[in-house]
Amino acid sequence: MTSLIFDPFMGASGDMIIAALIDLGADQAHIKEIMESAAPVSVTIGRTVKNGIAATSVSVTPDDSTVRTYPDIVAGIRASELPDQIIEDTIAVFDRIASAESTIHNVSKDILHFHEIGQADAIADVVGASVAIHDLAPGAIFCRPIVTGTGYVETAHGTLTVPAPATLEILCGSGLLWSYGGIEHELLTPTGAAILAHLTCPAPDPDQDPATYVNAVPGSGRSAIRTGYGAGKADLKIPNVLRVILCENEHDDAGLLRDDIAVLETSVDDVTGEVLGSLIEELIAMGAHDAIVIPATMKKGRSGHLIQVIAKSSDSARIARRIIEETGSLGVRISPTRHRLIANRRISAINIEIGGSKYVAAIKIATDDSGNVLNISAEFEDAKRVAHLTGVPVREVMRRIVDQAWKRDFPGIF
Repeated sequence: MTSLIFDPFMGASGDMIIAALIDLGADQAHIKEIMESAAPVSVTIGRTVKNGIAATSVSVTPDDSTVRTYPDIVAGIRASELPDQIIEDTIAVFDRIASAESTIHNVSKDILHFHEIGQADAIADVVGASVAIHDLAPGAIFCRPIVTGTGYVETAHGTLTVPAPATLEILCGSGLLWSYGGIEHELLTPTGAAILAHLTCPAPDPDQDPATYVNAVPGSGRSAIRTGYGAGKADLKIPNVLRVILCENEHDDAGLLRDDIAVLETSVDDVTGEVLGSLIEELIAMGAHDAIVIPATMKKGRSGHLIQVIAKSSDSARIARRIIEETGSLGVRISPTRHRLIANRRISAINIEIGGSKYVAAIKIATDDSGNVLNISAEFEDAKRVAHLTGVPVREVMRRIVDQAWKRDFPGIF
């Protein structure tokens, strides 16, 4: 499996992302054609040199200056003849931008007017980035910490600090790591931030040297295949380019999928079992993947508990706040985003006969990414219901459900 690593040491914009991916090998003729068909723009792709670094450049010139609303953009994209996945990716990126602008200006997304990012060139940039990614089709996409720049930028809303409010709002909750850096210039644009936030999962170690980062992405060892550079428009003391690295796994992930998560932990020593049990139920209802309570011995020999929660990075702050509210803890540790390997899971149903009567029960089937079955388990609530109706112990009902599922799907084993 190949991996793609964005290294935005001089920020990122929509055209820089497209240019870097073209430099890496994405089909530039196809990307140009799709961009010009998706929006009224003219696209020019060329080569340039930035402080000694040869890079691909992409210039997008709008053929009209219409300022579009968020609903206009979504409707236009859905009405296009783009592939479904490109449509969904493009809308997802603009939804991130719209959510940020809506929060900053306290305006509903239904009536939100975009300015710079609602023009035709921004639409083409988002479409082009999505097309380029799908053309390269990496198995995983990662992002190094992003340098945003400092100083001030002139916008339709006046003079704003860098990073611009919309850019910073997009970064919030994305899990992407960032720093100002020492360049007084807007290096990261809202469009660039939204594309990276949608496409990538962040690097695990902000202190990892970029030269060795190809072997630091979670999982097995990786080797670099090639690099690409996308040029920005500014001439600065550091090459204004976005670097991307295409890597190949030394070993694959055994057919398992990668899942982007965060781990939250806190220790408590004065919370009752009833409160802890209620908290676990509430955290699961809030979207946590898992939540457990582990007995622990605290300082001075006091008995306590370690609360550990696995959740999406975007849910971390909301879940941490609830833990603090319910337990009185003064802080929740949030580990840097980790990556776990998971199986595909699907729900099916099985017919089971007990005592001459037939019952329907749900089963969970875990598979690898090739469809090979790794495990089959019974849905507990269904097994409990059947046990209650038949008087057979629930553990025995679960065993019969699983045996019947294996016999149905893999008769040669039994």
